[in-house]
Amino acid sequence: MERPVVVGVDGSDGSLAALDWAVEEAARFRLPLRVVYASLWERYEGAVPSLTSERPAEKVAAQHIIASSEQRAGQLFPDLQVNGVTVPDDAVDALVEESRDAAALVTGSSGRGAVRGLLLGSVSLAVAGRADCPVVVVRGEEHNIKGMSNRVVVGVGEADEAATAVRFALREAEARGCELQAVRAWRSPGQPTDPLSVLDSAAREYAAQAAAVLDEVLEEAMAAYPDVSVTRTVVEGPAHRVLLGPAADADLLVLGATRRQGRLGLQLGRVSHTALHRASCPVAVVAHR
Repeated sequence: MERPVVVGVDGSDGSLAALDWAVEEAARFRLPLRVVYASLWERYEGAVPSLTSERPAEKVAAQHIIASSEQRAGQLFPDLQVNGVTVPDDAVDALVEESRDAAALVTGSSGRGAVRGLLLGSVSLAVAGRADCPVVVVRGEEHNIKGMSNRVVVGVGEADEAATAVRFALREAEARGCELQAVRAWRSPGQPTDPLSVLDSAAREYAAQAAAVLDEVLEEAMAAYPDVSVTRTVVEGPAHRVLLGPAADADLLVLGATRRQGRLGLQLGRVSHTALHRASCPVAVVAHR
């Protein structure tokens, strides 16, 4: 059985954007779509028989959200296999559990419970750090979300950690029929970031080393995707800032992540954390295996 694209919904504008993106993704790869609404009410009240004909508001809302999501998906792609479900759990635990059997997990950048003014909802951040499959947080400008830039960008970290993210990015670029821009940031240790420093021999050496890592990571992965046009970009500066530039003109920013196991709280590195809060396009976090 094919693993589905899973999308978390809660009726917010952010989750509607995530739903539309997930529908496109599932149709693009010819995968089923699983729409998930997490409801703590179901956990505590689901087994209690109702003494009246009136259904509690939360249950009615859950049914409405799932039904309207299924209808919206069907209108976008009538042939798409869609399965909507209400899960008796809190949102983070429910989506992390769903990720164990998913091809990808999609969330919005904020939901009903997000405090106004926050750049990223706590559910999306927590899920991105804990899920077993690639997580896409749908955020950014409308033309980026709708895939109008015709470009996927992948941030390339260390060679032994970037391969999974690069393969994911190539697969996305191939399916979309667009180009891939692979970006590797570099810095001269102990020196301030200065555009003129690229003239120094030491700086040129660091830039060459960064380019070599980029070539190493791309060489093997590109063999499986010969039709994808790949551009290489080596830029001086901190990676968490450098990647925001290319992301402004991208349909998707793909980042590898080595999660810090055995710790409570945030498990993602600075690059992923910054992109999830500030990128102008959807961000995919792909765990290194």
